Amino acid sequence: MIRRATASDIPIIRASYEELLTYEARQGGFSNWKSGVYPTEAVPRAAVPVGTMYVMVDEAGELCASMILNHAQASEYADIDWRFPGSGDRVLVVHTLCVPPRKAGKGYGRQMVRFAQKFAADTGCTAIRLDTYAGNEPAKRLYLRNGFRIAGRGHCLLQGLIAEEQVYLEWPVHEMGYRCGNEIV
Repeated sequence: MIRRATASDIPIIRASYEELLTYEARQGGFSNWKSGVYPTEAVPRAAVPVGTMYVMVDEAGELCASMILNHAQASEYADIDWRFPGSGDRVLVVHTLCVPPRKAGKGYGRQMVRFAQKFAADTGCTAIRLDTYAGNEPAKRLYLRNGFRIAGRGHCLLQGLIAEEQVYLEWPVHEMGYRCGNEIV
C-alpha cells in the first residue's frame, strides 16, 4: 500500500536512509548521497507536515519505499530544455525516492514510479520531472523503463554541499492514456 506519510513514519524513513547510506558505504553505491548531509531526518520532517511525503508499506506494515511528490523545481531546472511543457502546479516533481537495500529487487521502486504517474494524471499535471545523480545507473534504468526520457544534464551542489552531475528526466502525463479521477490508490 502506498499512502501519505504520517509523523510516526518519520523515524522509519530516516532509518531507511541510514540503511541505504550504510549499505553504500560498505558495498559501494550509486546515489552520491552523504551520511549526515542528505538525506537526513530533516527531509521527512519538512515533507510530512505539508503532505508531500509518501511511503509504501507491506502487509506487515514494514516500510518498503518512500518519496516526496511536490511541485518544487530546483533552480537548475530552468536551464533544461524540457520537451513537455508545464510550470507551477502543472508539473509534478519526484524527490528522494528511496528503497532500503533489504527491500531492493522486489519492484517497489517501479510501484512508486507508477504511483507518481497516476498521481500526476489524477491531479491534472502535464508532466513529471526529476533529477538523479548521473552515476546512479539503477535509478536511470528505473525511470527509463517506466517511460521517462532524459531531458538534459547539468551540475549542481546537492544541499549546497555535494557537487554532482545530474541527469534530468521527464515524463508526459498524456502518455498514461487515461485519467483516473481523484482517487489515490
